[in-house]
Amino acid sequence: MANIPSHVKVVEVGPRDGLQNEAKVSLDDKVRLINDLSQAGLSYIEAGSFVSPKWVPQMADSSDVLRQIQRRNGVTYAALTPNLKGFELAMQARADEVAIFGAASEAFSQKNINCSISESLARFEPVIAAAKAAGIRVRGYVSCVLGCPYQGDVPVSEVVRVAKTLYDMGCYEVSLGDTIGVGTPLQAQRMLSAVAEHVPMQALALHFHNTYGQALANIASCLPLGVSTVDSAVAGLGGCPYAKGASGNLASEDLVYMLHGMGIDTGIDLNTLAQAGQRICQALNAPVRSQVSQALLAQS
Repeated sequence: MANIPSHVKVVEVGPRDGLQNEAKVSLDDKVRLINDLSQAGLSYIEAGSFVSPKWVPQMADSSDVLRQIQRRNGVTYAALTPNLKGFELAMQARADEVAIFGAASEAFSQKNINCSISESLARFEPVIAAAKAAGIRVRGYVSCVLGCPYQGDVPVSEVVRVAKTLYDMGCYEVSLGDTIGVGTPLQAQRMLSAVAEHVPMQALALHFHNTYGQALANIASCLPLGVSTVDSAVAGLGGCPYAKGASGNLASEDLVYMLHGMGIDTGIDLNTLAQAGQRICQALNAPVRSQVSQALLAQS
């Protein structure tokens, strides 16, 4: 267990990946959520998405969100930018970093963005070129690394190919996403090990959904391999769009509780984080999906 990292960077995706799958909330509530998260000690917050509002109406006010938040020193406020227009809008709104997303599943790529994996990657070339010219770092996502809602199993070789392509194109970090949350620990270990043979471990992150309750187990199994960046969403925001009624994103509170219990530093105050999750869930009129947060509420 000597390879377990002493510090894990938690990438908070609740304000983007979480809220885009929830009922629409007000601009003020989004701004307050991001301010609450930075107050809790999160150092990386995905604050918005510059995709067409026709497809993701919940993110239509991302420019206003980025302009109104109280920026804290040492916090990265990032945005998802699928094309050059999105990148330009993100720069106007002063996003610190941008993210692009590919898939390891041909079926998912065709159904989700109506093009092949190779075509989707080619679309990112002008975004990466513009980001490089502007001195902006680009993060890459790979969807469906442990399974696909349309084709089922996804070959590990495809996960490796897409992750390596994103890294070689210029993504400083590649986040490996179990989009439908079907993976189990040994699968997760094997997938990460295979990718790490071609992309440096320090350039890899995990983004495991909790649809079948496996996210924490999968992360715990991968930590001894040396991975030290994990994505999660406060209060478990964001259901899984491919499994009706199922949970989606892993709750940040549950992740932080586990990491702290393993003696791993995150720089995050758990109680402040839980309060942030409880407030946004009140605004959504939805229950908190974090088990740790529920336990803390029961004690108060």
